[in-house]
Amino acid sequence: MEITRVRDELHMITLEFGTAYLWRDDHGPTLVDTGVAGSADGIEEAVRTIGLEPAAVRRIVLTHHHEDHTGSAAELARRWGAEVVAHRLEAPVIRREQPAAPPVLSPFEQQLWDALPPIPPAEPCPVHREVEDGDVLDIGGGAVVVHVPGHTDGSIALHLPGPGVLFTGDIASNVQGRTRPGVFHTDPARALASFHRLAALPVETAVFGHGDPIAAGASAALRAAAAAAPAATAAPGAATEQRPGT
Repeated sequence: MEITRVRDELHMITLEFGTAYLWRDDHGPTLVDTGVAGSADGIEEAVRTIGLEPAAVRRIVLTHHHEDHTGSAAELARRWGAEVVAHRLEAPVIRREQPAAPPVLSPFEQQLWDALPPIPPAEPCPVHREVEDGDVLDIGGGAVVVHVPGHTDGSIALHLPGPGVLFTGDIASNVQGRTRPGVFHTDPARALASFHRLAALPVETAVFGHGDPIAAGASAALRAAAAAAPAATAAPGAATEQRPGT
C-alpha cells in the first residue's frame, strides 16, 4: 500500500490491486473506489496515516462495478456505516442482482486481459444512493456526477468545478506518463465519446482508475489525448462488464 498526496484535500491510495482516493473537506471525508476484496484493512491504515479516523468517512462513491473498484466496498460500508453512492444503472450489478456484460476486446486488449492476475469476486454491496448524470454531491463545494458509459453501462466520473478536480474512473488512464482512453470497454465507441466529454471539462487536477494522477495542467493532457484519439462517434448512453478494467 502506498499513499500519494495529490493536493491538500486529495490523497491517492495505491493498493496491491486497485486504487482508492480519499477526499476531505469541511463536509467530511469521501472515499472514491475501494480496490479488490481484502483491501479494507489497508485502506483503514491509509486513512489513519493521512490523519483521519476511518469511521469519519461517511460516503463511498463507486465509479463502476468492477471488482478492483468495488471489492472492499461492502466491508468498509459495514465498518463505517458509510453511504454507498453509484449510478442507477450500475447499482443492480454492484448489489449482484444483475449479471455484468463482458467487454469487447481488441487483439491487443485480449493479450492484456489474458495476463490479468486472478481477482477475488466482490461481495454484494448495498447502494444507498443511486445517482444520474448532472446530480450534485456535497463534495468539494459541489461534485457533479458525469455519466460516462461505455466502459460499463453506469460508469461515472466526478467533476469538482470549484477546485478543478476530475475523478475519471476507467474511461481514462495515465500510465507511464501517457494520458489516453481506458481499455476493456463493453461499448468502445460509447466509451470514446465519454472520453471526449471528459476532455472538454475545465480541470486542473485529474485522477484515474489506473495510472498516475495529474496534479496540475490536466485539461491540456486530456485534450491532447482526445485530439490524438479517433473522433467520438457515439453519444454517451449504455453498456457493462465482468472483470476489472484497466
